[in-house]
Amino acid sequence: MGVMQALVSFVQAGNDMIRSIHAGDTNFVFIVKGPLILVAVSKTKESVSQLVLQLTYVYNQILSILTQSQLTRVYEQRRNFDLRRLLTGSERLIDHLLNFMEREPAFLLGAVKCLPLQPAMRDSITQTIVQTCGKIKNLVFAILLANNQLITLVRMKKFFIHPADLHLIQNLVDSSESFKAAESWTPICLPRFDSNGFMHAHVSYLAEDCQACLLLLTVDRDVFFTLSEAKQKIVEKLRRTNCLEAINESMNKTSITTAEIGLPEMRHVLYKCKSTAQFWSPGFQAPYNNEKEIQRLIGCYQCLHHRLHVPNRPLKLLFQQTDKETMLAWVTSGFELYTTFEPLVTKTDAINSIGKLLKWIKKEEERLFILSSPTF
Repeated sequence: MGVMQALVSFVQAGNDMIRSIHAGDTNFVFIVKGPLILVAVSKTKESVSQLVLQLTYVYNQILSILTQSQLTRVYEQRRNFDLRRLLTGSERLIDHLLNFMEREPAFLLGAVKCLPLQPAMRDSITQTIVQTCGKIKNLVFAILLANNQLITLVRMKKFFIHPADLHLIQNLVDSSESFKAAESWTPICLPRFDSNGFMHAHVSYLAEDCQACLLLLTVDRDVFFTLSEAKQKIVEKLRRTNCLEAINESMNKTSITTAEIGLPEMRHVLYKCKSTAQFWSPGFQAPYNNEKEIQRLIGCYQCLHHRLHVPNRPLKLLFQQTDKETMLAWVTSGFELYTTFEPLVTKTDAINSIGKLLKWIKKEEERLFILSSPTF
């Protein structure tokens, strides 16, 4: 720790900023955020910019617990303050976030995955929330999640939520078993929305027989019972209209694979819709049916992503063949696509296969994505 701090100070003394050190197969990546220095030490395939992104998420996770203004104030008063004292009890959030980033492409893509639902069903769920919560003053966001996927998001007019803030909310829900036991009232700072203030979140699972989690976020600290009542009404209406059944059915269904779509030569794909900042990916299939192979595949996607987004020389299309798989990545104004094929697939076959995939996504887009942005 002392050496890392000395390195940062030494470089800062020359009016410069240390970004990374490369030693053999190990990368040391630094970011300095106000009083905090964050360092990642990595032997993985991730690029410097991808490790910077991970460190930024860790920093934002700390802000979500403390806010920027509290962090600044603490260090203005005492420069040698031990931050662990303020973060006691929240270590699990940071641990979980780091594991989450390793296996979840959402962070790399800067996008959220939606729970596949029939458009009429999703619309019915959204309208139920709008009608029940529309008159509640100071309610900024209503977010319904299941299996780390978004079912719907309703927002106050003029306000938007950044995917990075949604990822922190997903991390909070996924790492907190206690939310399943009872309704909770928890402060949370969303750094991309307002890094200096807390919002108050009413967090609860819909029902014993439907494990979707509803978060109602407000700037008013005294409306717990109002939101609790609204939540009960939402659940009653959703039960009457069979929406809970539809959510359960989608949650329990195994993800469709590319073979089932009719693309046997395509093993896996990540598709990001840029306009909605949402992505879709199918279920993993052989040979990516164990943790080690899935990690390796995500590592390959990270390499492709980095090569497409290198600031001084970004690419639009990249085709590469290795002895284990053939990969094609493509960025357009509307989408980003990362595809994995059998090793012997030719470029022509890969492009034909992608054409079929895009047709299928177009046909299913209302089920796979949330295309409108509903407001209270």
